[in-house]
Amino acid sequence: MSRFVFIKAVLGPIMRLMCRTRVEGVENIPGDGPVILAGNHLTFIDSVIMPLACDRQVFFIGKDEYVTGKGLKGRLMAWFFTGVGMVPVDRDGGRGGVAALMTGRRILEEGHVFGIYPEGTRSPDGRLYRGRTGIARLTLMTGAPVVPFAVIGTDKLQPGGAGLPRPGRVTVRFGEAMEFSRYEGMDRDRYVLRAVTDSVMTEVMRLSGQEYVDMYASKAKAA
Repeated sequence: MSRFVFIKAVLGPIMRLMCRTRVEGVENIPGDGPVILAGNHLTFIDSVIMPLACDRQVFFIGKDEYVTGKGLKGRLMAWFFTGVGMVPVDRDGGRGGVAALMTGRRILEEGHVFGIYPEGTRSPDGRLYRGRTGIARLTLMTGAPVVPFAVIGTDKLQPGGAGLPRPGRVTVRFGEAMEFSRYEGMDRDRYVLRAVTDSVMTEVMRLSGQEYVDMYASKAKAA
């Protein structure tokens, strides 16, 4: 039994009880082959709840600090996060974005499911912010379809993204797969990258019901 299967078997029922998780459209995720899951990001536990809602293991980028902690707590965190599919990447510095992009490409080329938050960071106020074009680069470089998703209600369980989550109700909603083969070979065209990214974010907005802000979330946080 893999760590992911074990963690899902143990945590799945607990999460369903505590979050009363409702999952919609999971059948839209192809049963095999590379797939990109792209969605909104409200709080830290999105990266726990969404993967547990899927039948296939979802790999996603995480801060390397989650797996480099010391002592028993650090080892347990590393065991858990790598077990649920987190791939640690040092995202600080000028090459952090490139490393994350190349890691995502490798995961997809190996035929796995890769989860990504196009906003690049958690929403500061519950609204949906402009997507970064890494999602477009990945789908055009690999040919992997994009399944948009929305996690709804996690910001009520874990306000501010800190502390232990409180009981509540969460919905994880997956949309229909999107494919962009008509743009094959155009992964360096910034207009195409923006158009693909915006079309994905439009679907995420439709699924989540969030208000859209045409600004990067990182810029809003810095204001």
